Amino acid sequence: MKAQKKKRIETAGWRTGSAAEFLELNPEEEAFVELKLALADLLKEVRVKNQWTQTQTAHRLGSSQSRVAKMEAGDPSVSVDLLLRSLLSLGASRKQVARAISSHAA
Repeated sequence: MKAQKKKRIETAGWRTGSAAEFLELNPEEEAFVELKLALADLLKEVRVKNQWTQTQTAHRLGSSQSRVAKMEAGDPSVSVDLLLRSLLSLGASRKQVARAISSHAA
């Protein structure tokens, strides 16, 4: 958030903070959420790079378009296991997965 906007919000009586503070996440929970979001971002990146629609991606995974949308959004119903298996099934390398995770590290 830009400093000017933050000051304006705080002047109006509001508090600012991170999502982790708001959700009262401990460092391990925050790291897990970041890891899951990194995998979700990579899934979308792989799909877009291959010029696949969510429906085409779902077909390759034996799933549905709505499930792929939830995976890309990091929906709580999507497991890290499912994200990893899907990424590897779509051709992402272990190195790509490792890079994605490390680039989102706090």
